[in-house]
Amino acid sequence: MAIKIKNPDQIEKMYAAGQIVRETLDRLGEIITPGITTKELDEEAKNVCKQHDAVCLFYKFPGMGGPFPGNICASINEEVVHGIPSKSRIVSDGDIVSVDFGVLKDGWCGDAARTFCVGNVEPENVRLVEVTRKSLELAIELMPISRTWSQVAYKMQEFIRGEGFSVVEDFVGHGIGQSMHEDPQVPNFVTHSLKLRDIKFRPGMVLAVEPMVNMGVPACRILPDGWTVVTADRKPSAHWEHTIAIVENGIRVLTA
Repeated sequence: MAIKIKNPDQIEKMYAAGQIVRETLDRLGEIITPGITTKELDEEAKNVCKQHDAVCLFYKFPGMGGPFPGNICASINEEVVHGIPSKSRIVSDGDIVSVDFGVLKDGWCGDAARTFCVGNVEPENVRLVEVTRKSLELAIELMPISRTWSQVAYKMQEFIRGEGFSVVEDFVGHGIGQSMHEDPQVPNFVTHSLKLRDIKFRPGMVLAVEPMVNMGVPACRILPDGWTVVTADRKPSAHWEHTIAIVENGIRVLTA
């Protein structure tokens, strides 16, 4: 792994990018209501980004489905990640909507995700969203007092499984800096390979930590559009993410 270490000035620039992401997700949380389309959410994110002279990271990002056509990933209910914004995709009462968003500002990236509960959401779906959010909060709590990522990932997976949900294993978090995706890969679960090549925390490391949690089985599949990832059993999924820097005195959550 070629992990790129950032200095304090670079982390400050990433904080500036992260705050644009935070402001955008705050704004989308204010306007997401039954009847809004995911395309309207996408346009609002683009507008906030433009106001700050930043670049939307996801737009035209290369992938198996061709360049990504949206500024946000908007994933509803059984969609895990990478949902494509569309005029025809209307948010309904009772939906849970995961919005992932990233920006590039002055050469540095910020990336975060939240799952929003819209209207009258089934209690078990609300619990899924809350458990996912709490698993991210658990990581934030544990990182300053842990030596390696596997120690954190183990606690995350045990918490999620203890609540009766499953951890998505097909997609993981990542390092981040001048590029959206850098080394290392940051899984929310522990594997033999992670134990062999663990991530040892040190100041200047910046990680995008993003638990994805399914109501049912952990397995996922990609739809024919080449982007949208759905749960194999079509049960709901939730997604939360923060960009987190490891600093001399602990951590700094750059998208909070």
